[in-house]
Amino acid sequence: MQSATVPLETPRTVAQIRPAAGPARLRRRHVGLIGTFVLCVVIPACLWAAYLFAVARDQFASTVAFSVRKHEVGAAVQLLGGLTELGSSGPQDGDILQDYIQSPALVRAVDRRVDLAAAFTRPDDPVFSLGTDRRIEALSAHWQRQVHVYHDGATGLIELRVEAFDPSDAQAIATAIYEESSALINRLSAIAREDTIRNAREDRDKAIARLKAARTALTAFRSRTQIVDPASDAQGRAGLLNTLQEQLAAALIELDLLLENTSAQDVRVVQARQKVAVIRERLAAERSQFGRAEASDPQAFPELVGEYESLSVDLQFAEQSYLAALAAYDTALAEAQRKTRYLASHVPPTLAETAEYPRRFVLLAVVAGALMLGWSILAMAYYALRDRR
Repeated sequence: MQSATVPLETPRTVAQIRPAAGPARLRRRHVGLIGTFVLCVVIPACLWAAYLFAVARDQFASTVAFSVRKHEVGAAVQLLGGLTELGSSGPQDGDILQDYIQSPALVRAVDRRVDLAAAFTRPDDPVFSLGTDRRIEALSAHWQRQVHVYHDGATGLIELRVEAFDPSDAQAIATAIYEESSALINRLSAIAREDTIRNAREDRDKAIARLKAARTALTAFRSRTQIVDPASDAQGRAGLLNTLQEQLAAALIELDLLLENTSAQDVRVVQARQKVAVIRERLAAERSQFGRAEASDPQAFPELVGEYESLSVDLQFAEQSYLAALAAYDTALAEAQRKTRYLASHVPPTLAETAEYPRRFVLLAVVAGALMLGWSILAMAYYALRDRR
């Protein structure tokens, strides 16, 4: 049996491979790209480097660090006058100082002590110098470049760095800023103390007026009713009634004894009866007046007692309020003599010996990087627009 012949499988056709690309050729767009790079990046960076290292003047930095401290008022103040801390220092003190250091008000104050225009101006360095505009707006804008404030809100520490062309100018400016900031804190403390004293004085004056009014009302009551103390007066009237009743009982007993031993026409009996009648009339008059302050006053005596007690309570409250207000006022006056807030410097203004600014390499790297980034963005935008055509 012959085996069937199986035809051999023909090899597959291999796709024709294109030859490798030739060497890249410099085209016009490449020349333009390189030209723009040189024009937009290399030349400006070289000019900036030449200015930094050949023209820019050295600047010196003076550093000062301080914090706002406060005086804790003891518990005796709270016990005497019920006062809290006088002029307490809050976490906003550092923010106030930071804003004040960067304000035109401080620029004017420091400029009166140090010639800022002379300290910040060098005619041969127009980039880092103040320039010819000496108005407060331009001076304040340049101040932001020369004075740097670092505030740590957690610890309350404030660090200040002042840059100037002369080290003594930088130190003088830093010293002036510290002294003006200390004066501001003292003014704020004085305002807080004055507010506290004024409030204590107003409370004391109100307490005095209330005490005078209470005493005047009580005096008017006594003048109107002719009663010094209704309670004592009531006790006196009650004692008088008891005495009259005892006398009436004794007179009746005496009259009965006389009637048993003598006739009704006896002179002693007549006198005894007159005595009994007089005691009864007096007793009736006293009983009728006991319920009233006066015979002509329609106000009941119990109401007078209630009015007197109310006036007495008002007087006692006014006296206690006066004592508390007076103690608070005296305490406020005593605490006003003490500084409750002050500026404490833990790093005094330094005098630099080496020029650290401007940081030429850092500024050159920043400018070169910015130029490179700008050129890259423009180049990518150009090719993106070109590919869409």
